[in-house]
Amino acid sequence: MSEPRTATVQAIDGRRRTDRADTGGRSVAPLWWVWLAAWPVTAVFVLSNAATPLYVLWQRDIGFSKGTLTVVFAFYIIGLIGSLLVSGVVSDRLGRKPVLLPALVLALAACAIFATAASVAALIVARLFTGIAVGAVVSAGMAAVTDVAGPERKRIAALLASCAMVFGAGLGPLLAGVLSETVPGPTVTVFVVEAALLVTAVLCVLRMPVRRPEVRAKGAWIRVPGVPQGNGRQLALGIAVFAPGITATSFVLSLGPSLLSGLLDTTNRIVAGAMAFVMFLAATGVQFAVQRLRRRTILTAGAVSTTLSMIMLVVAVHTSAVAVLILSALLAGAGQGMGQLGGLSLLNSSIPPQRLAEANAALNVGGYIPAGALPVSAGYLSDAVGLTNGATIFGAVLMGVAVIGGLVVLATRRQVTDPA
Repeated sequence: MSEPRTATVQAIDGRRRTDRADTGGRSVAPLWWVWLAAWPVTAVFVLSNAATPLYVLWQRDIGFSKGTLTVVFAFYIIGLIGSLLVSGVVSDRLGRKPVLLPALVLALAACAIFATAASVAALIVARLFTGIAVGAVVSAGMAAVTDVAGPERKRIAALLASCAMVFGAGLGPLLAGVLSETVPGPTVTVFVVEAALLVTAVLCVLRMPVRRPEVRAKGAWIRVPGVPQGNGRQLALGIAVFAPGITATSFVLSLGPSLLSGLLDTTNRIVAGAMAFVMFLAATGVQFAVQRLRRRTILTAGAVSTTLSMIMLVVAVHTSAVAVLILSALLAGAGQGMGQLGGLSLLNSSIPPQRLAEANAALNVGGYIPAGALPVSAGYLSDAVGLTNGATIFGAVLMGVAVIGGLVVLATRRQVTDPA
């Protein structure tokens, strides 16, 4: 009787040792910790778009042109891309916390600068700090969610990390729009609230059950992020759908208020913030809806959604139909959400933990470069040929890119086949 019992105990101990080995020597974290690990991503992304409805107020109080406003936006992208060149590699070598904690401190500094901004230089510094913080959380923060989840929950980790990003991105402008219209200090209060959210994120990171990596990758500390040899096609497939999707949502964020002003003749910041919020709410909801589908299906659907979004955008600007513009925003959000979820899922399923943050950074570099360049180009083009023609040209170009991305996914089967 003792031998079977002993064998059973040994089997259980073996499984426990395997679990501990798979998670860096510690037991698997409970599911609520996986959800909580995504909170720092949400908190930083609230800051990423919180300033969007407020620029009209700073333009009025400080006095600067639309061209200067474009420069302010550009420094966000500079900080973001610069951060992605470093944060993924550093996170994979030193651990998630040594990257996330300084990023959250920079985000808190950005809140303080935004709240007291009295010059264009202050806005530029605040946006630069915000971009650096965002670059850190999309690489190290998303990888931390996967680390906490463990090898058996990679799919839910990709879902929660992706949803944390888009939900925070939508919550920021809504929060800013509502607070700036309803409470005193329209350019101050929202950043006080955001600072409180970031403090809770700091506490979360301090207690997060992640450890320093035992195996470190080699190579330069500062480099264009990439993936291990043999995983390049998975990265390319993710970028093919994620890049058009996030470019579409970036266009809505940057020129959406101008389009609403033309169609609705309103500059109400709550309306502009609400449109951004429902767009990213769609990006969040659609990911929960499609999470059990095959990755190839998710990516294809994302490309189709972005394509339809651009068709609706062109229709909206030519018919002055607000409902069609909102539909375009919802489809853009869904396209980004599915492209992001599909791309992260591909990387989570194939990239080893010691290169995962760098891989996440590579995916976001591929997405954010066109997301920063094309909407800004569309803004200058609109100044030259009019908002209707500029939006039409942008929509046609991005629609073509989204179609190509979808065709690439359909033509590549093996790299997006889910494991049995």
